Amino acid sequence: MTATDTPAPTRDIPSYLDPNNIGPYEIFLEQVERVTPYLGKLAFWVDTLKRPKRILVVDVPIHLDDGTVAHFEGYRVQHNTSRGPAKGGVRYHQDVTLSEVMALSAWMTIKNAAVNLPYGGGKGGIRLDPRKYSQGELERVTRRYTTEIGLIIGPEKDIPAPDVNTGPQTMAWMMDTYSMNVGRTATGVVTGKPVSLGGSLGRADATGRGVFVTGSEAMKKMGMSLDGARIAIQGFGNVGEAAARNFHSHGAKIVAIQDVTGTIYSEAGIDPAAALAHLRQTGKITGLEGSEEIGKDDFWGVDCDVLIPAALEKQITLANADKIKAKLVVEGANGPTIPAADDLLASKGITVVPDVLANAGGVTVSYFEWVQDFSSFFWTEDEINKRLDRIMSEAFLSLWDVKEKHNVTLRTAVYIVACTRVLEARALRGLYP
Repeated sequence: MTATDTPAPTRDIPSYLDPNNIGPYEIFLEQVERVTPYLGKLAFWVDTLKRPKRILVVDVPIHLDDGTVAHFEGYRVQHNTSRGPAKGGVRYHQDVTLSEVMALSAWMTIKNAAVNLPYGGGKGGIRLDPRKYSQGELERVTRRYTTEIGLIIGPEKDIPAPDVNTGPQTMAWMMDTYSMNVGRTATGVVTGKPVSLGGSLGRADATGRGVFVTGSEAMKKMGMSLDGARIAIQGFGNVGEAAARNFHSHGAKIVAIQDVTGTIYSEAGIDPAAALAHLRQTGKITGLEGSEEIGKDDFWGVDCDVLIPAALEKQITLANADKIKAKLVVEGANGPTIPAADDLLASKGITVVPDVLANAGGVTVSYFEWVQDFSSFFWTEDEINKRLDRIMSEAFLSLWDVKEKHNVTLRTAVYIVACTRVLEARALRGLYP
């Protein structure tokens, strides 16, 4: 070992993870290890963050439309509940793993604490490709999964929400199934529901709006003008599209969009509304009038001011981080940047607004929905947006101050504040019995 080598940290890995291939949860473990020196006496409790509180793995059998029976693997992970009930989405994806759901639940713990919501972190997932199943089959999967995890969810225990390949209809099925099982209508068991079933106005755009608010605040701090700023967005689903629309309406120029169907570029700028209409009509982002198709890997080298990864985790790696020309990266997706790439971006002077802050708008409005359901009193969309903007803006500014105080990256600053809040709660509550 040379003087420049850094020994890998010694980790007590749970038996259900492969120590040679931990998966996405390893990113979270490394993030916690990096922030531990800043936690002072609370570092005594840091292992609380490294091990999820509860993991439930379930079999989800359903009758398919052809009369056969299919079995799907489902997960619900409650990472931490020291500050309140678990909160986090449910994703349907053929490649979802336990390690991924563990990481997502852990990031939810950090995210909720970062914006000071009274929640812990949770997450769920089912291993299936929803494109291969009918609406009726997806409903049966959702209802069976909800019944299987019904042991641990509830309005005051664990509140699921939409995530990748799930949405308001999925949440309506989950709410109805849980309500039937407990014998009463329990609207607060999930968030992200249709408005007619106790959902909140403003929820659909909340995550993308939060990306815009934190991104624009960062631009102010960095002396960047929003008017005419060139924005490149990876992912054009709920988060990416809403973020693009908000930046575009405030004078920024969307120069590149990448999704699973391809990548388009336009120096003159792309109208998000036209791109969405084209995507809905043709099923792909490419071919939009006024844009040109570029290679998948070329997206990372696009000349832009702000880059927004709003797709899946592990998108910015050592293979592409050095190509990035943006001054600012705003993470709309969960875990899109691996730690080594994060270091490379920092060495290049690129500021990163981390996922656990940038995309917290969704869970913030989910909190509003939960509160409204409990009180049976609902707010206007204007009220919701104003409350969201204030919470996101104040959280960003306070965390930026921590960044400046400790001379660290914004991600480290977020983890300092969030881990401190979680571990203070753990220390004050103590251990039972």
